[in-house]
Amino acid sequence: MCGGIQYQDQKIHFPQPDAKLPLLLRSGGVTWVTWGNRKKEANRKFPNGGWARLDSIKAGKWKPWHPRPVLIVADQFMEKDYDEQSHWIELDKTLVIQGLLAERTKEQKIEQRVYVVTTETPPEYAWIHDRWPRLVKFQVKSR
Repeated sequence: MCGGIQYQDQKIHFPQPDAKLPLLLRSGGVTWVTWGNRKKEANRKFPNGGWARLDSIKAGKWKPWHPRPVLIVADQFMEKDYDEQSHWIELDKTLVIQGLLAERTKEQKIEQRVYVVTTETPPEYAWIHDRWPRLVKFQVKSR
């Protein structure tokens, strides 16, 4: 399901307060956006959690948040198995993680959150978890 990522020697885990993920800009640069919404947060404008199932996006369940596809750059991501053991999966330099950028307007200011898009786990990793980040091919100029 992607409980953490590593990007340029920085490890980010979803449970961390104010965790942010690096999103690839069209210019090739990176911007950091808050990862999802935690139950402990009082922000009711966004769905709880840090993940968006691909089938729920296709079904229109994310429409109230004006979803836009984004690319999350990472060197590796972390999945916990059914015994809560962490497994770091290294990404090929041609792969990025698909994200969903959700937006809401609050007092004439746009708030944004990013969610990791998930899909079925590849068969070779099914023993780890039943959901997996959606990986897409993209040539990143520099990481």
